[in-house]
Amino acid sequence: MPKSKKKHKQHDHAEQDAALDGVSGSVATIERDPDTFMSKKEFERAVKPLHAELVKLQLWAQHSGMRAIVVFEGRDAAGKGGAIKAITERVSPRVFRVTALPAPSERQKTQMFMQRYVEHFPSAGEIILFDRSWYNRAGVEHVLGYCTDEEYNMFLGGVQLFERAIVQNNIILLKYWFEVSPALQTERFEDRIADGRKIWKLSPQDLESHRRWYDFSRARDAMFAASDSDFAPWHVINSDDSRRARLNCIAHLLSMMPYKEVARPKIKLSERQGPDGYVEPQWRRHVVPEVY
Repeated sequence: MPKSKKKHKQHDHAEQDAALDGVSGSVATIERDPDTFMSKKEFERAVKPLHAELVKLQLWAQHSGMRAIVVFEGRDAAGKGGAIKAITERVSPRVFRVTALPAPSERQKTQMFMQRYVEHFPSAGEIILFDRSWYNRAGVEHVLGYCTDEEYNMFLGGVQLFERAIVQNNIILLKYWFEVSPALQTERFEDRIADGRKIWKLSPQDLESHRRWYDFSRARDAMFAASDSDFAPWHVINSDDSRRARLNCIAHLLSMMPYKEVARPKIKLSERQGPDGYVEPQWRRHVVPEVY
C-alpha cells in the first residue's frame, strides 16, 4: 500500500457537517428483514429480460457510436462487484469494458491526478464501467491519508469542472453509490473471513473501512456535497439485499441510456459440408479426466 504523504490534521467535524446543510436527499439505508431477501430463483427470472435489454443497448452503442461512462462507488462490501458482474454477464467485454485501476505507478504519481483515468475513457461504441474511479481521492485516499489535504481540497474543488467537460463532449456519465447498513457490512466481512473462496476480497483497507465507518461516512457526505450536480448526479442504491440492488441498478442504467432496438438481419444456418473422405486421425490425445 502506498505510504501516506502526510498525516491529516484533525478535521472539525461540526464545521464539515454544517457545510453539508442544504444538501438534498439522504443515503440512509432501509434495513430489510433477511426473510424478505430475494431468492436466487426470483433473481434469475427477473434478470433475464434485463440482460436482453442490455444486449439491445450494446447493439445500439455499436450502431450509433454512443459513448458512456458508469462509475461504481460505495461502501466496502456493498456489492459493487456483484452489480458489475450482473451487468456484464451476457454482453461483449469489447463494448462493456470494466476498468479497475491498481495503485498508481511512480510515473503516474507525477501526472495530473485525472490523467490515468482519462486514458480509459470510451471511444465510439464503448461503455466503460469504472470499478472505483477518480473518487478514490475523496474516499479512501483522504480518510487513510494517501493524499495531502491540499490534493483532497483541489479534487473536491475541481471535480465538477472535470465532469462537465465529460458531459459536454457528449459522453453519458452515470454515477452510482452502493450503500449498505453497518450490520450487513459486518456480516459480509465475516463471511469473507470464513470462506476460502472470498478471503482474497478482504484487504487491510477493507478492515479500516469497517473500523472507521463514520470517518468514511463524513468523507462520503463531503463528496456528495461537492460533486452531486444536475448534469452528473449521484444515484444511491440500497444494497442490503444484493440481488435486488443488482436488478435496481441495471433497470435504472437502462432507463438512463437513450437506446433503440437495432433491426437485425434474419440468420439461418447453412447445411454443414459432407466429410469428403475425412477420417479422425489416430494419435495420442491428452484427454482431461472426467472426474465429475
